[in-house]
Amino acid sequence: MNHFEVRGGELHCEDTPLSRIADAVGTPIYVYSRATLERHYLVFRDALVEAGLGDPLIAYAVKANSNVSVLRTLGNLGAGADTVSEGEIRRALAASIPPDRIVFSGVGKTRGEIAFALRTGVSEINVESEPELKLVAQVAGELGLRAPIVFRVNPDVAAGGHAKIATGKAENKFGVSFAEAARLYANASNHPHLKPLGVACHIGSQITDLAPFEAAFTRMRGLVEALRAEGLTVERLDLGGGLGVPYFNRPDPPGPAEYAAMVGRVMAGLTDVRFAFEPGRVIAANAGVLLARVVHLHERPEGRRFLVLDAAMNDLIRPAMYDAFHDIRPVRATDAIPVLCDVVGPICETGDTFTRERPLPPLNPGDVVAFMSAGAYGAAMASEYNSRPLVPEVLVDGDRFAVIRKRPTYDEMLAAETPAEWL
Repeated sequence: MNHFEVRGGELHCEDTPLSRIADAVGTPIYVYSRATLERHYLVFRDALVEAGLGDPLIAYAVKANSNVSVLRTLGNLGAGADTVSEGEIRRALAASIPPDRIVFSGVGKTRGEIAFALRTGVSEINVESEPELKLVAQVAGELGLRAPIVFRVNPDVAAGGHAKIATGKAENKFGVSFAEAARLYANASNHPHLKPLGVACHIGSQITDLAPFEAAFTRMRGLVEALRAEGLTVERLDLGGGLGVPYFNRPDPPGPAEYAAMVGRVMAGLTDVRFAFEPGRVIAANAGVLLARVVHLHERPEGRRFLVLDAAMNDLIRPAMYDAFHDIRPVRATDAIPVLCDVVGPICETGDTFTRERPLPPLNPGDVVAFMSAGAYGAAMASEYNSRPLVPEVLVDGDRFAVIRKRPTYDEMLAAETPAEWL
């Protein structure tokens, strides 16, 4: 469920007409619903608790939507943060998420990032390779600290909605293999500057079938039991994220309740372990939309129609990068007969195409449309390509809204660049 619905012939976010936001702030613009963010988090959390998984750490994947107001909305409910850079750690801290709820992941952590995470006191550093393990130990030794680590293990399970977001196969760059996990865990347990706490996995994103999850989680439970059989302490089991969301072009994927029931079944009887989860898309995707305004309709004599918008691939890159589907809805509802359109942006690339031959009601210059399910990997992946200003973001709370990232002016964009002194 989300809080975007038509009332009185107009699409609203909660109690706020989207046209009101578009007129006040301009387009293109991202709009997020506080109520939807909160509901999605609470449904996910409650499902895990009801499945008998204790008091899990739910570390929201910051990469999905890293706006500080979004993070604070979730952090106020008890969410942690799954981070993959020093910048994301700093964002989580700026959102008042305490360090003991912050997880630091990623395959290429630098020395400086590791030192920052250790000095900050993050809950755990998810180690993804033997060279990284050695670097963490070295940095911790230099700081006179004992690094809390969890080994991310690659379970060699195929999953993910697209090859570019599948992370759980042996050929993917993520995690240590099962073959080396026990050896590395044992070695770390004997190191004076390392404190291994557990193991983790993450097999991909936009997964719409529970079978890959179950296969991976079964393997992870077996690893925990094998490590404990060797006399090693395993306190944590991080099962990652990746649960898919409905993009309105296919049957709904399993929901949090079905997912949690599966996890509860696989982990039944496994005691003295705190579970962690890293949901991102399932929390944020359907909590946000991208609003864009029609520039014009270009109709060719042979019948092809190009609906040109003021939003472009730099604002929402998912269709160009992943062939992703987003439902497109007019902000002012109409029962006019749909016509087939290619929906495109103004960037000088054919790849700046959101969809081809999509049935849409006739639209005129100045009309506003909403790209649904755009709350995850939309603004977070936006760029200034073609020297277009970064798209602003708005958070709605009932009948009020606030700009939570403003659109930069051209002067502000240019001020970030300093001409070489010899020019």
